[in-house]
Amino acid sequence: MGQTQAEHVSQHRRVRSFVRREGRLTRGQARTLARLFTRYGLECGDERLDPQALFGPRIPMILDIGFGSGEALAELAARYPQQGYLGIEVYRPGMGQLLRRLELEAIDNVRLVCADAVEIMRHNIADSTLAGIQVFFPDPWPKQRHHKRRLVQPDWVALAACKLIAGGFLRLATDWQDYAEHMLAVVERSARFINTAGPGQFAPGPGDRPATRFERRGRDKGHGVWDLLFVRR
Repeated sequence: MGQTQAEHVSQHRRVRSFVRREGRLTRGQARTLARLFTRYGLECGDERLDPQALFGPRIPMILDIGFGSGEALAELAARYPQQGYLGIEVYRPGMGQLLRRLELEAIDNVRLVCADAVEIMRHNIADSTLAGIQVFFPDPWPKQRHHKRRLVQPDWVALAACKLIAGGFLRLATDWQDYAEHMLAVVERSARFINTAGPGQFAPGPGDRPATRFERRGRDKGHGVWDLLFVRR
C-alpha cells in the first residue's frame, strides 16, 4: 500500500517537542482520570479517528495540542457546541482538571488523548480531516540549543497542512516574542497557508481565544502575547 501525503513528511527520527514534567498526581486526580477517561478519552492504537463517530454527522473537528489544564479548551467547547474538539496533552494532572470540568459543566463535544500529538496526527488523523488546529502557549524551549525541540517547525507545518481541510485554520499563541517570530517565519514560508493579518503581521488580538490564568498572570507582569491566525489554501 502506498504512503499518504502526510506519511511522506519527515521520515527521519524525530526530536520530541515535550518532556513529561508531570509532578505528583494526587489521589483525586487519579480517581478522576480512572472514572472519566473511559467517557471522554480515546485509546487510538493504529486506527484512524472518525469525526462522525466521535461527534456526529457534519460536525467539524478541531485539534487542540497541549491544552494544559484545559481552561481555554473547555470555554471554547462550551461556547461552540456545534464543533467537536480533540484535545491532546501528556500532562495528566491537567487532563484530570479538564475531565472534572467537562463533567461538571456537561460539555460533551470534547474528546481527549494522552499521547504525542505529532504521532497522533501522523497515524490516527486522515488527511483533509481537520477544520482547525490550535496550539496555545506551547513550550518555547527558550535556550538556543533546544530550539530544535519547538513544535512549530517546517516538517510540522507541512503535516498540519496535510491534515487540514481547504479553508481550515491554524491558530497559534505564545508569550515568547522569539518563538512568535519563529512561528511567523516558519508558517509563512509554507505556500499552503495564508496569514489572515497580512504578510509579516501578527493577529491584531486574541479574537475569541479565551485568556487563561497563566496568560493573565503574565500580562499583569507586563509580558506580551502574540497571536497568529493562518488559513489553509
